[in-house]
Amino acid sequence: MKKFTTPDGLEHAYYVDDFTDPWRKPDTLLLLHAAMGNSTRWFQWVPRLARKYRVVRLDLRGHGSSQIPDPDKPFSLAQLVDDAVAVLDQVGVKDAHIVGNSAGGYVSQQLAIHHPERVKTLALFGSTPGLKQSHALTWLPKIQEMGFKNFLTTTIEERFDEKADPELVKWFIEQASSNDLAFIGRFVTHMTTHDFLNELIRIKAPTLIVAAGKEKIGHASAYADMKKNISGSELIYYDTGAHNVCDGYATQCVDDLLDFLGRNT
Repeated sequence: MKKFTTPDGLEHAYYVDDFTDPWRKPDTLLLLHAAMGNSTRWFQWVPRLARKYRVVRLDLRGHGSSQIPDPDKPFSLAQLVDDAVAVLDQVGVKDAHIVGNSAGGYVSQQLAIHHPERVKTLALFGSTPGLKQSHALTWLPKIQEMGFKNFLTTTIEERFDEKADPELVKWFIEQASSNDLAFIGRFVTHMTTHDFLNELIRIKAPTLIVAAGKEKIGHASAYADMKKNISGSELIYYDTGAHNVCDGYATQCVDDLLDFLGRNT
């Protein structure tokens, strides 16, 4: 783990894994995790990806080992985008392959919109253009009433289907419920103010969109609209209602990502 501090004084954690051949100069691949997650959520992905790419994993502000913003300080999606730019600067690359899961995908989309020169390719997993068209705001009173862990347990079918390893599901619930509840409430509430579907026409990088075909958290119909708005993008549906495709379908996700990258680099 390495750390850096952004201009607003917040400390961020990131990780670099590179098991490529020592004589190669590999491209950099930046992984941006989902809300309530952290860099460890990519544990099934890194071994395969790091053999071909220098893999950078950032803990989004307020998550993992990155600092939680003070309640009286500003918080926005734009700040998360600036953090992603900052970590690319930290590792010394002008551009990278950007991979975003769920809310990490919101950051990735905005990065490709506002900083196109930093994005070689874009891959989005279970990530609509913001959380406005969802029922996410209903989570917060339920969490307050039931408790974080019990809420995740009783709504787990939105995130994992019956094919998921029960031990993986148990680990996810423990990890996700360990987050700071006040900050997660702030994070989710802010993301529900965003719907930037119409901005996607500005994305020029080769783009892969992977979606749960029976999405229960995001607005499922948005994925087809995303494909229309991002010129030349590719859309793959997995036959599941489980939003957490990066966890429950990790092998398939990495297969599709490596195939996409192989055709676009």
